[in-house]
Amino acid sequence: MGNLPQISEAEYEVMKIVWDHAPVSTNEVVERLVKIKDWSPKTIQTMLLRLVKKKVLTYHKESRVFVYEPLVKKEDYISGESSIFLKKFYGGNLRSMVLNFVEQDRLTEEDIEELKEILENRRKR
Repeated sequence: MGNLPQISEAEYEVMKIVWDHAPVSTNEVVERLVKIKDWSPKTIQTMLLRLVKKKVLTYHKESRVFVYEPLVKKEDYISGESSIFLKKFYGGNLRSMVLNFVEQDRLTEEDIEELKEILENRRKR
């Protein structure tokens, strides 16, 4: 997907609910988010409206309830954000990013083993 809209961290929390449970009503989004965030229902509704304006979400009305669905796939958004991060902080150089994580001891032995497994599986394709 081309130009992905910028969304805030709070909007991303809303999107995670929509991605995981779509189609999902306003009430369902509110119910799920108030369990994990100290946000008012009005705040959540405002974020849903912002995401619609940004063309990240679409909605339709079922009786008196708004039902939301994503217009942007979670994988596309994460991929786009990863590319931006890589370009912004490492000049697009993946090797530099990985070396930084290794040299700063940010990778556990478990992380390293998982990366080895991912790379080995990728090689076998």
